Amino acid sequence: MNQADRSSAGQQWRPLADRLRPISPDEVAGQTHLLGPGKPLTRLLQADPLHSAILWGPPGTGKTTLARLVAQSAEAHYIGLSAVLAGVKDIRQAVSAARSQHDRPTVLFLDEVHRFNKAQQDAFLPFVEDGTLIFIGATTENPSFALNNALLSRARVYVLKPLAVTDLVGILEMAVHNEERGLGSLGLTVSGEVLEQIAVAADGDARRALNLLELAASLAEAPAPDGADEPAAKLIGPDVVKEVLTGSTRRFDRHGDLFYEFISALHKSVRGSDPDAALYWLARMLDGGCDPAYIMRRVVRMASEDIGNADPRALRIALDAWQTYERLGSPEGELAIAQAIVFLACTAKSNAVYTAFSRARKDVAESGTLDVPMRLRNAPTGLMKELGYGKGYRYAHDEDDAFAAGESYFPDGMEPRIYYEPVERGL
Repeated sequence: MNQADRSSAGQQWRPLADRLRPISPDEVAGQTHLLGPGKPLTRLLQADPLHSAILWGPPGTGKTTLARLVAQSAEAHYIGLSAVLAGVKDIRQAVSAARSQHDRPTVLFLDEVHRFNKAQQDAFLPFVEDGTLIFIGATTENPSFALNNALLSRARVYVLKPLAVTDLVGILEMAVHNEERGLGSLGLTVSGEVLEQIAVAADGDARRALNLLELAASLAEAPAPDGADEPAAKLIGPDVVKEVLTGSTRRFDRHGDLFYEFISALHKSVRGSDPDAALYWLARMLDGGCDPAYIMRRVVRMASEDIGNADPRALRIALDAWQTYERLGSPEGELAIAQAIVFLACTAKSNAVYTAFSRARKDVAESGTLDVPMRLRNAPTGLMKELGYGKGYRYAHDEDDAFAAGESYFPDGMEPRIYYEPVERGL
């Protein structure tokens, strides 16, 4: 086998998603809010100026590709590391390698930078400050939570979005027909409808779309017709796609930003009295594998925070739904969760208890340690009675309408407050 044959064979061994990684800015799909004439990421790709950056976005949106293209356009030395495997030692080696590049800059790309702890992030910060390294980090987590403020202040954050279905279909079409880097040499036959199915299932992730296509191509069959000299083209039909997409779920993470974005959308839908949107977000979370017990903890919170005494049944229904789920499990118990969420969304709303409790806690934090008035203290012993415990207490049931008018139950010297202001809605 000659060198050209070895190179070609080696190319085919690489995953399709890696072979089709864009080699120029013109091949980058999507991110039109950042790419294009005069757009911020285009200027970075043109090294105008070359600066440190954080690429924040979901998987398969081109973060690694963009980092490589930045280094390529700047004719910079490129060092790629993953925070999953790298440590401070690897950063030191990268610094040493950068210092040996006297005539060109060094771009250090750190994938999943959010996995580095504070000490590890601090390790390369001085070298970003003095220009030894142009740092480009990639993360799927919110940088404001995952990264040091010192690092964030020295890097511009670019927010990448999931790819649109049309973008993914374009990538898949190129993969089917590209003979040098794609699957063109296989003679595949695939309809636009099937490519769109794969694109929708990929859920904005180009890598996932190409992996699904590659798997579908490996399952496609094309027996040669009787008497034909050449085999028929391999067909990726609906049956093959159905097999490939079995068990596929929508984009969702169980611990990161999406997790909290989804629960926030569910909570706000309930608060906004929209049962349909609330059911949609519930279904999205369950579809992504969210623990139903966590959802129920939040639903119980909603019952107190957003409904409260406007409809006290809400808290009981939420607790009953949680107990029902614990007894039935999935998927039977999920219906009880849906029932509770619909009730909470449809019933009267009041945050009067929530706001009242918040005000009370604020006063406690600001007023210091105030003694309980002597009249409000219990006096179970003779000594305590001699000391004046309970003296002057007005027993409410002995008063008209069981109400001691004018009595204050706050600490002496503290003006009585009005925290609880019930609304007119509900009970």
